[in-house]
Amino acid sequence: MKPIDTQTILITGATDGIGKGAAAELAAAGARVLLHGRSDDKLAAVRDEISRATGSDRLETYRADFASLDAVRGLAEAVAARHDRLDVLLSNAGLGKGRENRRETSRDGHELRFQINYLAPFLLQALLLPLLRRAAPARIVNVASIGQAEIDFGDPMLERGYDGMRAYCQSKLALIMASFELAGKVDPGEVTVNALHPGTLLDTKMVREGWGSPMGPVETGIEAEVYLATSPDLAGISGEYFDRTEQSRAKAQAYDPAARRRLWELSERWVGLAKAASRSIQPPPRTRSPS
Repeated sequence: MKPIDTQTILITGATDGIGKGAAAELAAAGARVLLHGRSDDKLAAVRDEISRATGSDRLETYRADFASLDAVRGLAEAVAARHDRLDVLLSNAGLGKGRENRRETSRDGHELRFQINYLAPFLLQALLLPLLRRAAPARIVNVASIGQAEIDFGDPMLERGYDGMRAYCQSKLALIMASFELAGKVDPGEVTVNALHPGTLLDTKMVREGWGSPMGPVETGIEAEVYLATSPDLAGISGEYFDRTEQSRAKAQAYDPAARRRLWELSERWVGLAKAASRSIQPPPRTRSPS
């Protein structure tokens, strides 16, 4: 494991809650931390707050609204313009079930929670994979949830009988499934890909707005994210789902190879991922068994 003060770490959704806390902890440890958020003003305020608290002058800000896939592409381009490698991509940004049980769509026409919680990180990790490979060994950590719902491939965008909780849970299982699928396509010696549940109903803005009173401290999620992003105990471990810091089991559909492949192929189409880009995600070479 590389020393933390040599690492560059991108955290999406870093202006509030768990993402902000993880950014502060990683900055205090000496990492160069790239902060992503939707508001320039909020990004600047959080950067200054973390800098004052930690003494770090290695903080950068990047604005992108994940309701737009063009903005996700712009984020990847902006990071690549300033850095030739990336040690950790911590996909923390997310949208809860909301207070109103009302179906919303993204600027690209996708169900909003499915895009923000799943399609945006799916596209971002594909676009940043070359930078991660250059930093090998590197890590992708996808923040999912213990709340998971199987994907109905007959209605993946929930156009019939919409339910906000189902939309949230389906998007989180999709993120876990894509994590497992990508883990099978990249050499774990180059990039590991894992998903985690950071803790149940922690004290975050998302939980307060969507579920009411929180049940646990935000520090639980911060600890889990930092652990998956940096712990030497996880070197080479890929394609796993963690409940906080412990390996666990996701919903059964995540272990169905046919379902994962179908979701992957659909996702490439939904985000407009060019075939040339998708070809850069190649499975590791197989070693021939002795005859």
